[in-house]
Amino acid sequence: MGIFDNIMKKFNGEDTKKSKERDEKAAIPKDVEKSVKALKEIFMDCDDIVYREFSVGEEQEFKMALICIDGLSDKMLINDFILEELMHAARDTKPNGESVKSRLFELTKRGTLAVTELKETDDLNEAITSILSADTVLFVDGYDKAIIIGTKMWPARNTSEPKAEGVVRGPSDGFVETMRFNTALVRRRIRDPRFKIKQKRVGVRSKTDIAVLYIDDIVNKDVLKRVFDRLNDIDIDGILESGYIEQLIEDNVFSPFPQVQATERPDTVAAAILEGRIGIIVDNSPFVLIVPATLSNLFISIEDYYQRWLVSSLVRGIRLAAGIMSFTLPSLYIAITSYQPDIIPTRFALAIAGSREGVPFPAFIEAFLMEITLELLREAGVRLPDPLGATIGIVGGIVIGQAAVTAKIVSPIMVIIVSLTTISSFIIPNYGVTTGFRILKFGLMIFASVLGLYGIMLGIILLLIHLVNLKSFGVPYLAPFVSSKARDFKDSVVRFPISTFIYRPEYLHVNNKKRMKKMSLRNKYDYSSGRNEE
Repeated sequence: MGIFDNIMKKFNGEDTKKSKERDEKAAIPKDVEKSVKALKEIFMDCDDIVYREFSVGEEQEFKMALICIDGLSDKMLINDFILEELMHAARDTKPNGESVKSRLFELTKRGTLAVTELKETDDLNEAITSILSADTVLFVDGYDKAIIIGTKMWPARNTSEPKAEGVVRGPSDGFVETMRFNTALVRRRIRDPRFKIKQKRVGVRSKTDIAVLYIDDIVNKDVLKRVFDRLNDIDIDGILESGYIEQLIEDNVFSPFPQVQATERPDTVAAAILEGRIGIIVDNSPFVLIVPATLSNLFISIEDYYQRWLVSSLVRGIRLAAGIMSFTLPSLYIAITSYQPDIIPTRFALAIAGSREGVPFPAFIEAFLMEITLELLREAGVRLPDPLGATIGIVGGIVIGQAAVTAKIVSPIMVIIVSLTTISSFIIPNYGVTTGFRILKFGLMIFASVLGLYGIMLGIILLLIHLVNLKSFGVPYLAPFVSSKARDFKDSVVRFPISTFIYRPEYLHVNNKKRMKKMSLRNKYDYSSGRNEE
């Protein structure tokens, strides 16, 4: 056992010192020139760093230095409300009682700077991180502290409609790559002081800003603690997208299914937080993470709640059927044509046999070739520019499919099955679930080619065993179908009227279980008298 542990430690790099040690606290020199010199050594060959040294005061001159990054900081704010105030308004400051120099730092921080976001620090490393985060740092001669001024103004795109989660009815705004814009989009929807936004930085080198969103009196504290513990355990050079965080905090890295929900829609995040879930916003990413995630939630679109319950229930049933078809149709074709043709009507079996006449490959190879071809076309459509991608997807599919049938490489029924499989996968709202089914589809095809229908049954049983054991932050992945109460089924395969959603999901184990007042399904009204019936 000891030998195995040593091997695993060497494999994981645990027997050596951490290659990335977190910065320790460093003191700020009282001399401004020493502070600037230290920063110039740290930021050597960083030509986008701006150093502005100047003096204030009329009778006495006091040295100050301002450091920011060109292109990330707001120059207008720095020039008009920081430098101008310091270099002109501060000249009128006269000695009063004690010398100005002894209280210059407080005068500068409290009475001179016309900005909203100010913070002081005595840690040079914190000042450096603030500079790299687009803030401006002001050093005052004779003080071992620095003033951090919020001047973030980096390039950012405007909010636009989400590309991956389009709706017919609902808001059209979507998240962008700027974290503060994204928190504002959610805050606009939840105007409650108990709605908390806790910010932290992750990444030894990137120091990426991350915000954890939750409602304090609703959220399950155990789940919240797990989220913060897993975020604190991350020790990596950089976080470039929320996909990094998703993979580093999920329960089972070997599962093909996402255990963290990713969305571009602010209303989806707001609805999840009101339900008792937790949102995680990562700077530089338009995809916000929601935990815990369940399979039923990943099949639900936020638009389901904007339409009448009968329409939403019908659409959810179609989605569920499409999800099953997306990974079972090719396997059923292989099993029926190769092993059990007698389970379908005779005329249909003869039609399939006639369509496969002249095809030199067995059903498994035929299905495998077509599925691989469709996957190639799908990826080509994603990577190419939008106009070319649409052309490749449509024209490529038609031309290649027709050419393959004409050349007797595949049968026409195989083209229909592959097309239905692809269309079914597009109906699933969550792209991560679609990707999981795409992977399982090939595994189920192998089972079907070896054991026929028995192989499909075996594959589905193994899949169910995996899903039953899968959890997301302690919540069963198949909830509410397991470990839950009957009332949670009101928002699963069938969506009941919203007036019946009195309680939050039981499987989340939230603190505040009730979310609305009980009301009747029908308002009785006497139209003849214009009064409510007693």
